[in-house]
Amino acid sequence: MPAKKSPVRIAIIGTGGMAGNHAKRFHDIPGCQVVAAVDINRQRLEAFAAEHHIPALFDSIDALLAWNQFDAVSIVTPDAFHATQSIQCLKAGKHVLCEKPLALNHADALKMVTVARKAGVINMVNFSYRDWPAIQAVAKVVASGRLGELRHVEASYLQSWLPSKIWGDWRTTSAWLWRLSTRHGSRGVLGDVGVHIVDFVTFPTGPIKSVYGKLKTFAKAKDNRIGEYVLDANDSAVMTVEFANGALGTIHTTRWSGGHANRLFLKISGTLGSVEIDSERSTSSYKISVGPDLDKAVWKEVACKPTPNNYARFVKSIRTGKQDQSDFARGAEVQKILDAVITSDAKGKPVQV
Repeated sequence: MPAKKSPVRIAIIGTGGMAGNHAKRFHDIPGCQVVAAVDINRQRLEAFAAEHHIPALFDSIDALLAWNQFDAVSIVTPDAFHATQSIQCLKAGKHVLCEKPLALNHADALKMVTVARKAGVINMVNFSYRDWPAIQAVAKVVASGRLGELRHVEASYLQSWLPSKIWGDWRTTSAWLWRLSTRHGSRGVLGDVGVHIVDFVTFPTGPIKSVYGKLKTFAKAKDNRIGEYVLDANDSAVMTVEFANGALGTIHTTRWSGGHANRLFLKISGTLGSVEIDSERSTSSYKISVGPDLDKAVWKEVACKPTPNNYARFVKSIRTGKQDQSDFARGAEVQKILDAVITSDAKGKPVQV
């Protein structure tokens, strides 16, 4: 695809939730301009545009595309809209950065991959923890063979906003309630943050061969309902997995882990040593036990070089015409694993990925 030397003009679709972070990150990139925003909620749209100094406002993607004075979109809408909105923009020849999960299921994710390839534009899914220097460095450690043959993997993503008010009272806020309701497009904690930990694990360790998953939804309100929101989406997920390289692993995630605002943990163990990331300790360093330290069970902290964030990767890809991590194909790979967890839970047995 051709390189672009003039300023990269971004339109943000969806102005709630993470949209503010998208706007701030793009504003920080030299030669990048956030020129438009789209939302069906006019009051929210106007407040967002005023806060982030965005000149053009639209209440639909059709209106945005008719205007056409932009190069790329950043899609920050609820999960159920990702596929249709991405495909609409891709077919119009626009570069797309889509929030995770890429789609609600693997079949829709594959459609997005097909359209993106046909359009020949940059396509990325916002696995935001790829921004951490620690995971980029650990992926290189594993690829180098320093850990030997992989044997065991332990990973978790823990949040605490259901038993606490760490991010406010979820019972009174639509921004959180929709994440608990399948009717509002949520695939629960599995789709919301399980997608992150699955990418976080498989980025360094490689593909998952089979998975045995268990999902659970706990009672949270009278009749498990608050207003229009039926609270039926899963809020805890546990997976036992076998990787293609033969290693075994456990991956789990929940919104019920009090004391952990937003903790990701990963430990990869091989025949020659182990490596560990704990986000509550650091996201720019990792611990490793290899070589002579292995026989003494000694761990050493290793500082990591800074890495570009996904927004910078996206803009650079548009400028150079060279696709960077993580593209829609990667998003579809992760979605296939999530679908397998749902199938495994329904069947009550392991399934092949």
